Amino acid sequence: MKNFKFLVFTFLLCISSMSYAAKVDTLQIASTAMGKTYKAAVVLPGSYTKSKSTFPVLYLLHGAYGHFSDWLKNTPNKKLVQGLSDQYNIIIVMPEGENFSFYLDSPVNKESQFETFITQEVIQKVDKTYRTISNRSGRVITGLSMGGHGALYLSARHPDLFCAAGSMSGAVDMGAMLNRDSSAQVIKLMQPVFGDKSSNSELYEQNSVLGMLDKIKANKLSLIIDCGVDDFLIEPNRELHRRLVYNKVDHDYTERPGAHTWEYWENSLPYHVLFFNKILLKNQVVVKK
Repeated sequence: MKNFKFLVFTFLLCISSMSYAAKVDTLQIASTAMGKTYKAAVVLPGSYTKSKSTFPVLYLLHGAYGHFSDWLKNTPNKKLVQGLSDQYNIIIVMPEGENFSFYLDSPVNKESQFETFITQEVIQKVDKTYRTISNRSGRVITGLSMGGHGALYLSARHPDLFCAAGSMSGAVDMGAMLNRDSSAQVIKLMQPVFGDKSSNSELYEQNSVLGMLDKIKANKLSLIIDCGVDDFLIEPNRELHRRLVYNKVDHDYTERPGAHTWEYWENSLPYHVLFFNKILLKNQVVVKK
């Protein structure tokens, strides 16, 4: 009898836990700027349906050659994002950034306006669709590789939208891409963004996070940056760290074992969400369980 009661209790506990599991939505977002519709994955914590509260939002950007669903499909632990959403009671939005947009507004191509898409159209759609804290005190952003560049770039240019930003293995020096053996491929991939000027190194430098220290310092956003010691992007990240230190910009910087891999990013993301949670606690916008 005792064993039966224990089994019933265990079963009910499992059912209860399942009812609070994070939910994944696929949101269709029409872009007036680009004249097309893109998808975004939205993870809602299990507590969302049981509450009338507004929730903070983490925008999580994918890397080059990727798409909006990468963070849900490519981590070794396929429930990583859902688990973090549940653990910290935070909505996590993963928008489309295309293969090589770098989350910029192209000066030559109206069909590649991803700065406008993320900062205006995606955020507006998410805030209208869900119960979000629809101001900067409850909104943070991070990403991997190209998405790391995107998170720092967008937050530096739009400090009114975010209270904190992060970068994992960020491509923070766009000019460095042209110095690699695959520069011809990079130039070809960047055609939708820079057009005929895709081989112009000055254009890359003008849009690199490394060249945005004045904006970053003035904005005083909370920053978390990390990179694996075996990553091909480690030197640009070290240079960004050095420049931030020289300019007396407060930031959390870490180097860990690892390369440009999903194993590394799976390990990195929980640190970012923990960092953001501390900022959100200070802003008094964390939803209590």
